[in-house]
Amino acid sequence: MTWLVIVGLLLFVAWISGQKLMHEANLSHLGYQAEILSRELRDRLNLRFTALEMLSSQLTNVSGEDVSLLLQKNPSLLAYFEGIVISNADGELIADLPEVPGRVGFDISDTEYFGMVSSTPWPYVSRPFFGRTSYQPLVMLLVPRLTAQGEFGGVIGGLLNFAHGQFFSSISSLTFEHSGHVAIFTSAGEPLFVPGSISRLVGSLQHLDPPAFQLALDGWQGETSHKLDGEDVLVGYRQVWEADWVVAMIMPRESMLAPFESFLERLWWTWLVVVLVLLFVIRWLVGHQLKPLHRLERQIGEIGSGARHQLALSTGLRELAQISEAFNGLEKERKNALQHSKQREAFLDAVLGSTPVGMFVADQKGDLIYLNPALTAMLRLLPDASTHDLWQRIHVDDRKDAHDMWLHAMNQGREFLRQLRMRDDRGTLLWVEIHASRVQGDGGSLGVVGTIKDITERQHQEALQRWEAEHDPLTGLLNRRGFHRRLEDAMADFSKLGTPAAVILFDLDHFKPVNDEGGHALGDELLRRVAQVLVWEVRRSDHIARQGGDEFGLLLPSCTLSQAVTIAESLCVAISQVSVSHEGKEYFVTASMGLTALREGDESLDSILARADAASYDAKKQGRNKVVVDGSDASHARRSSSTGNSPGGSTDRDGER
Repeated sequence: MTWLVIVGLLLFVAWISGQKLMHEANLSHLGYQAEILSRELRDRLNLRFTALEMLSSQLTNVSGEDVSLLLQKNPSLLAYFEGIVISNADGELIADLPEVPGRVGFDISDTEYFGMVSSTPWPYVSRPFFGRTSYQPLVMLLVPRLTAQGEFGGVIGGLLNFAHGQFFSSISSLTFEHSGHVAIFTSAGEPLFVPGSISRLVGSLQHLDPPAFQLALDGWQGETSHKLDGEDVLVGYRQVWEADWVVAMIMPRESMLAPFESFLERLWWTWLVVVLVLLFVIRWLVGHQLKPLHRLERQIGEIGSGARHQLALSTGLRELAQISEAFNGLEKERKNALQHSKQREAFLDAVLGSTPVGMFVADQKGDLIYLNPALTAMLRLLPDASTHDLWQRIHVDDRKDAHDMWLHAMNQGREFLRQLRMRDDRGTLLWVEIHASRVQGDGGSLGVVGTIKDITERQHQEALQRWEAEHDPLTGLLNRRGFHRRLEDAMADFSKLGTPAAVILFDLDHFKPVNDEGGHALGDELLRRVAQVLVWEVRRSDHIARQGGDEFGLLLPSCTLSQAVTIAESLCVAISQVSVSHEGKEYFVTASMGLTALREGDESLDSILARADAASYDAKKQGRNKVVVDGSDASHARRSSSTGNSPGGSTDRDGER
């Protein structure tokens, strides 16, 4: 037996080590392939952007029908795109290649890609959409078309069909030996290119929404493993920044371990031969030495099957006779104990089965021995579920702490009481309260009895009340209370760590006519649009608040004063473009912003808010739609700007956005 165990352990260690080595090697290889694929995609996109920019330079001094004639002279562009469209500055298509009836004259001014290209000078890749004339799933590569004076004169777009186009259909050939195991998503999680062979895995990836997938949508690059639809896979994520795409290269675990499993299979056959030889030798030796025990074994088996009630062994071996007498005594005690145990178990089942609260019973080691019907119905567990099954239902973020507290409570003989999250068999998240304690008997601990209550509704209600206490119901932004609490946190960080932060206060200029002429509903709509613009323009780490009426506040953590000036100026521009319409009249507003920074000596929120508020009033006095820095901070802002900090701050903000 010792040699059998040694050989088995060696094979087991080889299996575990080989799996780990193969896992790490394949993760590295998968990352290498994903990197090559993402670079190839970037090169292809840059090549197409270059072709569009060259066409744009040829159209600088061309207008009218000459645009269409010049486009027809460039049929080589169709080697890169399924189609080319050109619009004027108003968003009307004035030329296309190849010519599609009905496409010229289309108005694309209301599309997200026209709005993006018309406001920025950089190339842009649109979100997926269906063509209005072709009804095909498309993405468009766009560059602005500039006039000779450098003004915006329209857009030039190249159409890529991601269902049948050559750009996407050739991607599978770039994935080396794992042909077809690649998918492309937009940063919003929309599938852009999904081969049919892995559509099931990609669907599971989106449905389960694992943390690594969400991180990849936010910009993370790396390799990880997932369990998708019951299948273990390795996934390498890479970003295609030019198009805001995420490339996911998927490798099934079975293909990874196939060579290693083939090798181990040969080792297992060797082990099996050794086992058979050793078992044959041991069987002969033991059978020869222990023949007197065979009759005892047979009679014990008959007692176990119910064919015999006690041993009746005739033997000259005193040891076997003593074993027979001891066994008969133990069997009698066992039957009495079994009868008593069945009665107690029937009583316990009746008590626990009738209670509406989920209850469980565990032995002295903490292993489950009973679940009542209320608990199995709550978590959709089988009646014979194991302790492992119950622990696996606990949310992964709560599992380790709960396990540590459980061990501590059981070792110390204390009660276990904790609120945590669990999932049923369909993945539905439940908040539960678990209360367990040991049952003590005359001889010590008899086991553990506990209850599990569903408190999901109570948790949701408390979370909603906490959110409503600190948020504005109209815009969803922070309210005054929530804003003040986060400002107190920023003051604490500044006091302890010296982390800089800036505060902006402003209200909307010309807002009163909107309410007076259009009514409060129109004013509320304008406030919501302003809130949406603010959320889009600032960083994720920034805090925006509506403090009441048309008054807003911004807290910019980890932001220098010069960076804050740049952010405030961009916000002024963005707010000035927000409008609402009523009875044919369009209303615009502007913002008079007051800016200050946290500084040494700030002991209360009132002093900081007073400085920003005073600067806001100065902005109104100076003609509105301005950014005014608090007088004591203004010289510092000018010095930082002159040393070149402002452009750096703007770049950081764009990166965060």
